[in-house]
Amino acid sequence: MSEAKPNRTDFVQSLERGLAVIRAFDADHRELRLSDVAASTGLTRAAARRFLLTLVELGYVRLDEGRFSLRPRVLDLGYAYLSSLSFAEIAQPYMESLVRDLKESSSMSVLDDTDIVYVVRVPTRRIMTISLAVGTRLPAYATSMGRVMLAALPPEELDERLSRIEIKELTSHTVKTKAALRKELNRAAKQGFAMVDQELEEGLRSAAVPVRDGAGKVAALNISVHASRADMKALRDRYVPRVLETAAAIESSIRGGGAGVG
Repeated sequence: MSEAKPNRTDFVQSLERGLAVIRAFDADHRELRLSDVAASTGLTRAAARRFLLTLVELGYVRLDEGRFSLRPRVLDLGYAYLSSLSFAEIAQPYMESLVRDLKESSSMSVLDDTDIVYVVRVPTRRIMTISLAVGTRLPAYATSMGRVMLAALPPEELDERLSRIEIKELTSHTVKTKAALRKELNRAAKQGFAMVDQELEEGLRSAAVPVRDGAGKVAALNISVHASRADMKALRDRYVPRVLETAAAIESSIRGGGAGVG
């Protein structure tokens, strides 16, 4: 059953007029006099004055020598919508653009104890025997995304998690010891990205970068390629810069929209 539409008797005309006063300001009309607002909105001067002075009192509009202009607080009206967008919803279009450009699959994950959990997945072609989807869990130590997120942990927290990680030889390339893993984590922290060469699955190479929300929490964004299409130098030189650019764009949107990594 569809949701019932509000009756016309529920319509609050004064709210409509107040919003019309706010919309009277734009890039070409940053400052307006009372008469300008009245003419733009179709309100009488008296009505326009009441709405403007109410908005001044509420902190949405500034009055300076007879000219009105919007104050930064008006951004709160749009922020409520932007903050309702999830982290994944914000990241998805940027990742789709990345995949179109590079013709390779991209994923985003968060760290859950010693595993990574996929929160966004934009595939191009199947290059893994593992079926990946949102919610898939993989061991952090053998993945590029896991390594950038482990590397971002405070030292004490990293030590505690490393103490509980059981390294298994998933392929002949998998890191063998915790000392070797720590060396890779130090490298990732220093250079700002991590690369993994067939450690999770034979034939799969990946690179990942951190994505931070406004609170400093870290997710990870990666690009994955088949070993036959890119060696590690190509992965670093050709793919990593583009992934870093995408992460920066996502971070900017997260800060603007208020979504958190979780």
